[in-house]
Amino acid sequence: MKEPTSSALQDQGVRRFLSTSRVARLASAAPDAVPHNIPLCFWFDGVNFYFVIDQKPKRHSGLKLKRMRNIAANPQVALLIDHYEEDWSQLAYVLVGGTARVVEDREEYMLALRNLRDKYPQYRNMALSYEANLMVRIEPQRVHVWGARFREPAAAASG
Repeated sequence: MKEPTSSALQDQGVRRFLSTSRVARLASAAPDAVPHNIPLCFWFDGVNFYFVIDQKPKRHSGLKLKRMRNIAANPQVALLIDHYEEDWSQLAYVLVGGTARVVEDREEYMLALRNLRDKYPQYRNMALSYEANLMVRIEPQRVHVWGARFREPAAAASG
């Protein structure tokens, strides 16, 4: 397993935030630079982020999906994992810029799928497979972390 490109991803508070967050927003761009943004379920393995094209109703499937066409044309994506509360001292987000690629290694696919099923019980009832459901890995290149929850206690008290 390679080391994260950002020391932010090594921070235990950031890792805890990413492991407990339920939804991310994926931003991709079409070849003509038209942005596309969708919510998705994800798993963070400590280095990379993964999502699977699941069986929820969609207009298209597989490589015909807009997000997958965009990734094929331009693998540079952004992934936003955020938290909102009325108490604004609890606001937080992790913004990841990276490269998205379809997972081709069957073992990597199965590891990510097992972990997605552990995180999201709904996936346990879906017949997801390497042959039928694409898995995408996002390799972080840039990470921006924001929110008081990520500050050192001394910094939070003085800042």
